[in-house]
Amino acid sequence: MVHITRFVAGFSLLFLPCCIVLAQSPASAASPSAVTSTESPEIHEFQKIEDDWSEAINQRDQFGLELVLSSLFMDVSAAGDITTRNQQLAQLITLEDKTLHIEQRVITVRMLGDIAVANGTYVLHHKAGSAQVDEKGVFTHIFERARDGWLCINSQRTVLREDPSGKNAKPKKPSSAGLSFHIPLFTKSTKAASSTTPASSSTPSK
Repeated sequence: MVHITRFVAGFSLLFLPCCIVLAQSPASAASPSAVTSTESPEIHEFQKIEDDWSEAINQRDQFGLELVLSSLFMDVSAAGDITTRNQQLAQLITLEDKTLHIEQRVITVRMLGDIAVANGTYVLHHKAGSAQVDEKGVFTHIFERARDGWLCINSQRTVLREDPSGKNAKPKKPSSAGLSFHIPLFTKSTKAASSTTPASSSTPSK
């Protein structure tokens, strides 16, 4: 009995630390998986699409551009020009500006079922006359879920213009940021109407 008691006590002293080590090892192994990315999977997914879009333009790849744009695609440029998918493909082939290069970065993505709205910033390097310029602006791209992924059905860009600075800077016009919508066509019509008024009714500005 004395030998059996000693054997049981010794076995317990050897077996207990092993159980403690095995019990703690899964917790320590699982801790690295708690680290996650600060960006959502949707942003990564649509950034990949935007990268393919930019690459197709930069490389003048017509087939690559066809894989991004829907047959229903409509584009509203920063200048207000409206073009279709076929017109975009034709412009890519006949593009004379060999320096044109675009970069697009997704900032937010809103998922609305089979529709996704991506907002971001872009930098378009191109020729303006004999000068090279970098057009900086923001974009809104609307995508529709397709069988193999997503296709863009609408694109709109807005140029971010810098405010003039210096002593001879013109006074800033009242901001329309508080308005819900701003329709440029209405603004043009208003200017056109004012220009047709008789000269006697106008007052020259001082």
